[in-house]
Amino acid sequence: MKFIGRSQIEALTRFKGQGDLVTSFYLDTDKGRKSRKEIQLALKNLINEARERACGLAAGKEKEAALLEDLDLIAARGGQALTASGAAGLAAFSASRRGFWQALELPHGPRNRVLFDANFYVRPLVSILDKYSHICALLVDHREAVWYDVNMGEIKPLDRLRSDVPGKVRDGGFEGTSAKRIERRIDARLQEHHKKVAQRTFEISRKTPFDWLLIGTEEVPSAEFEAHLHSYLRDKVKGHLRCRVADTPAKVLAEVLEVEAGLKKAEEEEAVQKLVAELERGGLAASGLRDTLRHLNQFEVQTLLVTHNLVQPGRVCPVHQFLYIDEPRCPVDDKKTSPVPDVIDEAIETVLKRGGAVKQIDPPSRLDRYGGIGAFLKYKAGA
Repeated sequence: MKFIGRSQIEALTRFKGQGDLVTSFYLDTDKGRKSRKEIQLALKNLINEARERACGLAAGKEKEAALLEDLDLIAARGGQALTASGAAGLAAFSASRRGFWQALELPHGPRNRVLFDANFYVRPLVSILDKYSHICALLVDHREAVWYDVNMGEIKPLDRLRSDVPGKVRDGGFEGTSAKRIERRIDARLQEHHKKVAQRTFEISRKTPFDWLLIGTEEVPSAEFEAHLHSYLRDKVKGHLRCRVADTPAKVLAEVLEVEAGLKKAEEEEAVQKLVAELERGGLAASGLRDTLRHLNQFEVQTLLVTHNLVQPGRVCPVHQFLYIDEPRCPVDDKKTSPVPDVIDEAIETVLKRGGAVKQIDPPSRLDRYGGIGAFLKYKAGA
């Protein structure tokens, strides 16, 4: 199954191991950078190393057997996937004793890893999701229009339209009022063509919803065409393309991904700037791991910003699932806290479970000055 969006992450975060450890697996399978033999060897080494760790956890015979069964499934099905799939990355999530198995094909290669924990490790999926938006690419000229759906680094055609618009009057071909009259007719037909394209775009948006609209126009200013779009669609226009209607899907995809990467970087920078501004005025924001966790424990976090690949061990309250850096006992109920290998990953999962948003920021950024993590708050307790 292909990784397509947030709903899959939410399903994984909702899964409860009910006291068992569960297994999360990620493998870089990008054949553009590695040979099949290298990938197969990486899979074998990863599974062997994980087996040694599973046997050394002292988690009890039944739990150890369940983890080894997880790894056997991953080894077998992962090997099959390498043959059948052309995906750049693979992820698998297994809880054998609970009868749970989920494999996902990823649009780009993750860092190779196998993790055993009480919850599935979804942070790499959140990071991937952050890098992509569901895009409609629309290319228009004076006679034709073509629409493409671009999502998770893949492209597929949506629709094509052709209108009967005559070519322009050649210089010297006509004289006086006749030429002007013909030009007006051609212009009227062109405007009608653009209106049809705009209407079809709206229909496509209802059938195949998208986040962003990228437009490439030929022989007419983009603003002139965009004036025909429904206001709902004008708000979704995020950028413009140099591609032409006749260009191949591969060429269109390459330019869309380039534009998307630039827009995503600008989006990250804007989010960090807004956070810093909110912090400086003492508004609804928090920064640094300790303060961010405090607000998270009080259910105040709306959007979490975290530096990509930032890791910090921490602790969790076994009763309320409150998160701490180093508290040996929970200040709320005085229960002994349990260690977790990455409290930032736990924070990400907590925000997602509560319906909040997570944005991972590529370093370097201004967020680094604030401990690499911060949050926009819904409110402040006692405020």
